[in-house]
Amino acid sequence: MPNSTTSEPLEEIEFLARSEHRVTVLEALAERPTSRAELLAATGASSSTIGRTLRAFDERNWIRRNGNRYEATQLGAFVAAGLRDLLERLETERTLRDSWQLLPEETDGFTVEMASRAVVTVAEPDAPYRPVNRFAALLRRTSRFRFVGTDVALLEPCRDELRQSIVDGMETEIIDPPTVAGYILSNYRTHCSAPLESGNLSVSVHDDVPPYGVGLFDDRIAVSCYDPDSGMVRLLIDTDVPEAREWAESLFESYRRDARPLALETAVG
Repeated sequence: MPNSTTSEPLEEIEFLARSEHRVTVLEALAERPTSRAELLAATGASSSTIGRTLRAFDERNWIRRNGNRYEATQLGAFVAAGLRDLLERLETERTLRDSWQLLPEETDGFTVEMASRAVVTVAEPDAPYRPVNRFAALLRRTSRFRFVGTDVALLEPCRDELRQSIVDGMETEIIDPPTVAGYILSNYRTHCSAPLESGNLSVSVHDDVPPYGVGLFDDRIAVSCYDPDSGMVRLLIDTDVPEAREWAESLFESYRRDARPLALETAVG
């Protein structure tokens, strides 16, 4: 083992990653004082493995002993927090690796950091409607809903639930491209009548909506990403982080300013 006072940062990362138990132990000790018996129960590791781990942490001044319990020093807690952040980033990267190119561009103001604490729902071959189902769950617990983007693949499977929510009082504002608004009205004219007549639904059209969808709920925002070939929703990211909320509000308002209302007499006539 390299000298703990001279090893390079990458060697320290390798040290932590080389055993699945080291990260668990360090995080447990950063959370609260913990006994060796509790560490054994939490990790399932052998007593000798836990002993070697504690000795290695002690050599690095990451932990201290108080009676029969161990706890992280400020230095150890600092390492644990940074490691958790790194692991969360890598988990996000792994989830987004095959579909990151569908995300909004950085020039649109969206950053991958906004997805670092998000719920990421990916469509799988055996579960293609996972993103739609997650979206429906968000709809069920909001009193206000706003959306801009190409929404047929996302909203059409939820049309009955969306319709009832609007009729029941959910304030809804949707900005569609004209082709999508025309498709929905021509195929679901009767279905749309009650929501439009309720006064709870406002539909506008915009000629240049983004190639992704942005939904705003009471306490979360969601970004829906589409397969350009099939038009199906491949990915849904929803989060409550303030930076993402600010981005979504700003983007929605920018499209709302240039959108034109859908004539209700055309819609329900």
